[in-house]
Amino acid sequence: MPPSDETRDAILDTAEALLARHGAGKTGVVDIARSLGMSHANVYRYFASKADLFDAVAERWLVRDAEPLYKVAFDRGKAGDRLVRWIVATYRHKRQKVIDEPELFAFYKALMAESSRDFVAQHTKDLAAQLDRILEDGVASGEFKVGDRKRAINVILDATVSLRHPAIVAGPYALDERRVRAVAETIRDALKAGAF
Repeated sequence: MPPSDETRDAILDTAEALLARHGAGKTGVVDIARSLGMSHANVYRYFASKADLFDAVAERWLVRDAEPLYKVAFDRGKAGDRLVRWIVATYRHKRQKVIDEPELFAFYKALMAESSRDFVAQHTKDLAAQLDRILEDGVASGEFKVGDRKRAINVILDATVSLRHPAIVAGPYALDERRVRAVAETIRDALKAGAF
């Protein structure tokens, strides 16, 4: 019988819950299997290794992490307002995750520090695609003057990295939301003025 998606999802859900409770150092495949009432060999039917399983947990989390931002990016309304909302929502969402799930965030942070992870690059591409949609709408409506959208997207991502980085958003150097909004409005105004 081939592995089922339901069982795979249950393994990922359980792994995420245990990682959130105990952290990566105290969560193993045997713990995950035991929580599900299955053998660890069964977990390996779905994931080639513990690293593969943990990568899948992180990848799924990043996909879920981007979902609320998609709603803002593909919403109706002025592109400038959406851009500000997108940047502020990115900050709020990331900050809340760090505060609410410190063990899980420590796990994600450690995985993402390994630059070879494909899913981290995919997450950045997803964010870029969301920004591209906002900029495309802004240019089409005449609200933004952008000669090089790719450059503008890279600058926005670079300028807002401190608003998304887990080590910063809930640390001593985190900006308050008023300052986050000011950063977002400055970027919006630069796009309106044709800085790119």
